[in-house]
Amino acid sequence: MKPTIKDVADRAGVSIATVSRVINGAAVVSEKSATRVNAAIKELGFKPNQVARNLVLQKNTSIGIIVPALGNQFYGDILNGIEDACAAQDYEVFVCTTGGDPQKEGRFIETFSDKNCAGIVVMSRKLRPETVKSINALNIPTIMVNRKTSGLMCPTVSIDNFRAAYEITNYLIGLGHKKIALFRNSLDIDAFGVEQYSGFERALAEHNLIIDRDLVCYGEFDPVKSYNLMTELIEKGKVPTAVFATSDVMAMGVCNALFDKGYKVPEDVSVVGFNDIQLAAHYRPALTVIHQPLKQMGEEAVRMIVDMNREDGRVQKDGRTVILPHELIERQSCCSPADEK
Repeated sequence: MKPTIKDVADRAGVSIATVSRVINGAAVVSEKSATRVNAAIKELGFKPNQVARNLVLQKNTSIGIIVPALGNQFYGDILNGIEDACAAQDYEVFVCTTGGDPQKEGRFIETFSDKNCAGIVVMSRKLRPETVKSINALNIPTIMVNRKTSGLMCPTVSIDNFRAAYEITNYLIGLGHKKIALFRNSLDIDAFGVEQYSGFERALAEHNLIIDRDLVCYGEFDPVKSYNLMTELIEKGKVPTAVFATSDVMAMGVCNALFDKGYKVPEDVSVVGFNDIQLAAHYRPALTVIHQPLKQMGEEAVRMIVDMNREDGRVQKDGRTVILPHELIERQSCCSPADEK
């Protein structure tokens, strides 16, 4: 049977009210009484009821997480970081999945706001105007992870998507590739996708290469759609020598289509991914990727919420972005094109 606050009071020889004051940090308790109470808590292994304690302190230590899907490893890796950071801070985590439905996003944002959570972490497939409006209206700390758009006035944690896309495109060009396909998300207001496209475009331009619009495919972070799009390119005779996919799951869909059509990766077509989910290193061939520190992104989002609460709950409406470092990791999915060997 778990020890109660009464057990602690009896062991310390003080009143229940005194134990409560010690637990909640009240300054009116004598040092002698506080020492006895803390000793009794340690001896009994007593753990205060966090919910009750929050009511006394008028403080909420729960963080709401809004995520499109739990089955996507990209979000799963970020959630691992969030959960570890929350555990270290003794915060509770409440996760809601939206399936990408903006109406659900709005309802969950409103729910977490009504519950006066310590903060909200939002991961959205597409930042729609209604979602941006809901977030900007919040008066509790809210952090976006790897999503950014004009008009969004809350902090964001991300990588430098322009620089990362520029680097991996230059990597392919350095291997000798000139016919490079880009598999990206659908056109929307997610600035990180715009930044990736700009980085891709800049790298090509610096080498006097022109984007082939037929090789820009909108895979929507979906391996099945990416598989179908790659199959269409093959059937139209528009096979690139390399594919830059802005998510690992799109890269995997591309690889599967190439395999099924008799092409070898990387001997016939090189493929690179973006994110470095855990599966990327174990896929065959192991994917060359831009590594995003996904777990660290989740940890950083929680740290930002904790810091904002320490600032008396002041919500920072500056739209600042915390940039974490990325890394290009070479594995087995790339080589020079056949005519360069």
